[in-house]
Amino acid sequence: MPEQQPYEPERAIAGTGMGGTMDLGASEAVTLEKTPGGPEGPGGTGGPAGTGPQDKPRSLWSDAWHDLRRNPVFVVSALVILFLVVISVWPSLIASGSPLKCDLAKAQEGSQSGHPFGFNGQGCDVYTRTVYGARTSVAVGVLATLGVAVLGSVLGGLAGFFGGAGDAVLSRITDVFFAIPVVLGGLVLLSVITSNTVWPVIGFIVLLGWPQISRIARGSVITVKQNDYVQAARALGASNSRLLLRHIAPNAVAPVIVVATIALGTYISLEATLSFLGVGLKPPSVSWGIDISAAAPYVRNAPHALLWPSGALAVTVLAFIMLGDAVRDALDPKLR
Repeated sequence: MPEQQPYEPERAIAGTGMGGTMDLGASEAVTLEKTPGGPEGPGGTGGPAGTGPQDKPRSLWSDAWHDLRRNPVFVVSALVILFLVVISVWPSLIASGSPLKCDLAKAQEGSQSGHPFGFNGQGCDVYTRTVYGARTSVAVGVLATLGVAVLGSVLGGLAGFFGGAGDAVLSRITDVFFAIPVVLGGLVLLSVITSNTVWPVIGFIVLLGWPQISRIARGSVITVKQNDYVQAARALGASNSRLLLRHIAPNAVAPVIVVATIALGTYISLEATLSFLGVGLKPPSVSWGIDISAAAPYVRNAPHALLWPSGALAVTVLAFIMLGDAVRDALDPKLR
């Protein structure tokens, strides 16, 4: 028979939660009773601090939004982009004049009352043209990114899901497109198009931009479809469309969003580059690339005509790239 331990007032008997007891000090017993999982803790129901079950864990998207709201890089870039979107839709809010109204008598003149950015070589108000130029850049960037993301995601996702000969053919096609220099391709393709709208430029960007998104989507789908929950759904008889739309796509879209957000700024700079070279948008369209090209020969006499559209382009591209970096950091579990 085991020797009976003497009674000690400072000791206490605490339940183990599994039908037994354990002998521990009084202070330890109090600590055990107040643990987060106990009746007095935040996860319990026996005290004022615990009024219900523990909160459910956040999903990837809610967790990412929780981090983004506290990231100053995301906040600043989002505010800049919001401002650009607003003036793109309603440029008359901050610019009352017409970007096509020019006065040769004021050509290359500096800042004046009502014209804070001065005039370019044609006597046009640089401030008004800079404001209206945001509409073209944002429209090209957003529409081209949507087209690239949709086309690349569909082709890459289907190739990664089904595999086989279609996957092999798509991989070889993407290799061919990756071998085409973007600027040289734009010079060749857009030089034969006489349209003066943004659609040829958007179409060219989509044509040469989808392979990158396609490869990202393909790799992401291949990784996700090997997870246990996808295999379980397949074993339960889920169709291919249900597997793609309900189980694979929501968990494979994060890398595509990150790459597309960063690429948006690149597409804006590409449009400006093509317009600067004379194969993108053409006058009388208003574009930062057109204004930069027109102001380049007069940079010594009127540097302000080159400075303001160049600065607006740089800030816009930087804002989208910063936004993409912040989204990448929030959605990448490896960086947590």
